[in-house]
Amino acid sequence: MGTWRKAWGWLLWGSLFFYGSLAYADDNIGDRLNAITLKTAPLSDANASLTALKTAQIIYLGEHHTSAADHLAQLEIIKALHGHNPQVAIAMEMFQRPFQDVLDRYIAGEISEAELVAQTEYETRWGFDWELYAPILRFAQAKQIPVLALNAPNEVVRQVSSAGLASLEAADYEYLPPRDELDLTNENYQALLQEAFSGHGQHGNFNFENFFAAQVVWDETMAEAIAQFATENPDTQIITLAGQGHVVYGYGIPDRVQRRLGEDLRQQKVLLNPSPEVATVPDVADLLWWTEIPAIAPRLPSD
Repeated sequence: MGTWRKAWGWLLWGSLFFYGSLAYADDNIGDRLNAITLKTAPLSDANASLTALKTAQIIYLGEHHTSAADHLAQLEIIKALHGHNPQVAIAMEMFQRPFQDVLDRYIAGEISEAELVAQTEYETRWGFDWELYAPILRFAQAKQIPVLALNAPNEVVRQVSSAGLASLEAADYEYLPPRDELDLTNENYQALLQEAFSGHGQHGNFNFENFFAAQVVWDETMAEAIAQFATENPDTQIITLAGQGHVVYGYGIPDRVQRRLGEDLRQQKVLLNPSPEVATVPDVADLLWWTEIPAIAPRLPSD
């Protein structure tokens, strides 16, 4: 893979980009969504990309948390897939596992949107502008689409980041996978994160080993939640909303779901509105999706 910094400087050579349109019965979004595929074909329009998503059992829509364009794309992809097959679920990094019952009650119409925000402690546990995600939750409630709370409790992640896995007690694992399912062995993932943070001037009591362990706790917890739901609901397509860092290369969530459910599992990793640098890294995802056609000029790698 090469180093992280070098990889993000690469541009693909010889790639053929074709931007098409996507439409579905509820709303015409062809003017706003454009896609290319990286693996499935040398040329693809958005309709072909949507076809690839339709056949996946689990889809990951990797987002920038503050990007309204990303969340618009998520909502419209969800609408398109739901229009094709109503048997879908939405899995969200933005909610922590102890609050699954709150989400269930919101979808059932038993509590209001304001109560959902308050009772999931959204403002303190996630904190990004609620209106970025609210249309997705409103659509899910209107269509009775299950929403899964994926994330580990903040308290546990902070504990691991500051004092390591050894500091956790048995009670801390209530919403986590067992210790022997926390896979810390992916050296490429370690190198990717080490490189990404090496230029940020970490100092003082920052401990990369603990930081990486906390990241794995985060990833494995979300992977376990997805895998459990998929096992219990084998005919339901799961659309996962998570930050791009949990999706790239599959290192974060996808590979850990695959480990639990087997090699035959059909997954699609999608990056929404990636930067030109990220978009041209080989194997970073299965599909790239833009709300506008990006200006990318492929060229030869520097070496």
